[in-house]
Amino acid sequence: MSDNAARIPASLADLAVPISTLTPYHRNPRTGDLDSIAESLRINGQYRAIVVNRGTLTGRPDEILAGNHTYAAALHLGWDEIAVTHVDVDDEAAARIVIVDNRTSDLAGYDTALLADILAELPDLDGTGYDQDALDELLDSMDVPSVLPAETADAEGEKVADEHLTWGYVQWGTTRVQISGEEVDRLTAVHTAFYEQRGTDAGFGHYLLDAHDDQKGQDVA
Repeated sequence: MSDNAARIPASLADLAVPISTLTPYHRNPRTGDLDSIAESLRINGQYRAIVVNRGTLTGRPDEILAGNHTYAAALHLGWDEIAVTHVDVDDEAAARIVIVDNRTSDLAGYDTALLADILAELPDLDGTGYDQDALDELLDSMDVPSVLPAETADAEGEKVADEHLTWGYVQWGTTRVQISGEEVDRLTAVHTAFYEQRGTDAGFGHYLLDAHDDQKGQDVA
């Protein structure tokens, strides 16, 4: 097996064919992000077969119906094999398969909160199709109620239900931490004073970290 074919898992290995034998669909209306697909192939390998029409009824042998951009990305990466499943359909059926494969992706949606949680739990975003800007946009688009149930620790360290936390958050990288309404007000006041003094937000994170380090030093002393 070639090095490129090694990116095809054992469960799909029997479906691998020379990539040079395939042709893209002759009228594919879909445009794709080849960079993201290529990154996925590099990180994740090929995790599902593309769909190829044998062409007995169309006169166009080994034409790709679903997975045209996966094929293009694999070519870009220099793969010489790719896993396929075959159908043998006429022009009308082929067109329907191409259209519905694209359309079902368009119609699908997300549980945004769950998606954000999954992305935030990953050590990095490589191979997900998301970058940090896209994750930030996703997090900012979430509809969050003004009051969230939460657990806080009582004086003895036992966690108790607290229904009175007002939503706020601090985020760095892919980490987002819920903070209380009081903390939001305090941070707002600190930020306002910082901005009024300097006329810019630049360095605000360092300012908070330095204040934390100074407090730690006082606690130790």
